[in-house]
Amino acid sequence: MLHKKRTIKRLIHIDGTALPVTIALDLLRGHRYSLSSRSIRMRLPVNATESTIQEHLDACRDWVMGALAQKPELRAAYFGKIHQHGEILNVGNRKYVLDIAFKDRATNTAKMIGDTISLEINPKLNDWQRSRVTKTLLSRIVARDFQAEITHRVLEWNDRTFKKPIQSVNLKYNHSNWGSCSSKGNVNLSTRLLFAPKEVQDYVILHELAHLVELNHSDRFWALVEKHMPDYQEKEKWLKKHRNACDF
Repeated sequence: MLHKKRTIKRLIHIDGTALPVTIALDLLRGHRYSLSSRSIRMRLPVNATESTIQEHLDACRDWVMGALAQKPELRAAYFGKIHQHGEILNVGNRKYVLDIAFKDRATNTAKMIGDTISLEINPKLNDWQRSRVTKTLLSRIVARDFQAEITHRVLEWNDRTFKKPIQSVNLKYNHSNWGSCSSKGNVNLSTRLLFAPKEVQDYVILHELAHLVELNHSDRFWALVEKHMPDYQEKEKWLKKHRNACDF
């Protein structure tokens, strides 16, 4: 019987929390486990039986537990922060008081009144789900609060540098990168960037604006960035060093 290469999804449970695992069934001999801040992955032979897959899931769970114990920053990426009622959330130079209430309802909501962010969370969510939901809600609310300031700074940098048409400036949660842009002039910045110093934010803004001239990472692109920010590499180092701390 021929087996086709495929990818399946399973769950492992750690500390009462279900974590998704992506399993690639391919021509690999043996097995391989990997863990990053974004995903848990397994590779197994394409002909692995369901019982073999389950055995490796159990082994993978033990392996992940050991890896998370050694790397607290990865544990935070999966289990997230469990925010508490009355907690102060610091984002840049702004402080928000969190008013968290648990309501048995299908929709989780957030609104801002003054410097207070009121959250209504379903109490049936486990810690992993609660962390993800809270992160999404906080990101949306804080993005609205910073939208005008960030838009102004993007337009200001553009006016000082490349003077390209800007269609929109968007703040949204993105874990895979700090920003992106399109040839149509849409500049997208991750809300995670709001936790970085302003000079680092400015670097990412400049980086994305430079892509409106060079939609690549060629030598010409980096020359443009260096022309307007000679020490940009220091900002790159800061982002790499502190990337896990920049989050809701």
